[in-house]
Amino acid sequence: MRLLHTMLRVTDLQKSIDFYTDVLGMKLLRSKDYPEGRFSLTFLGYGDESEHTVLELTHNWDTDSYDLGNAYGHIAIEVDDVYKACEKIKSKGGEIVREAGPMKNSTTILAFAKDPDGYMIELLDTTRND
Repeated sequence: MRLLHTMLRVTDLQKSIDFYTDVLGMKLLRSKDYPEGRFSLTFLGYGDESEHTVLELTHNWDTDSYDLGNAYGHIAIEVDDVYKACEKIKSKGGEIVREAGPMKNSTTILAFAKDPDGYMIELLDTTRND
């Protein structure tokens, strides 16, 4: 078995594609509109779907907002340097909601960004120990 993708529902597909590609550096892998169902599916990631887990963005054309609920946690992305990643995200207009620094009671460096729909993205250093 292999984890294929994680799906997020988004309200503005192009704004979300721009965030994940321009701000977080993912590649747009494929996108398809389903006019009869009034939705679009877009897949993004850091590598080919045949070898990497990717992110699926679902855009329901007639939905303006979603309740994120309290069960969702975050998506984690590994970066070489959390501090530099935060600076890059901010320079591209992204929102950092928890600045880079050690995790409570740990030396693992992490930060959190927020995507256009409010989903949390955790940034973790490649040298993490937790």
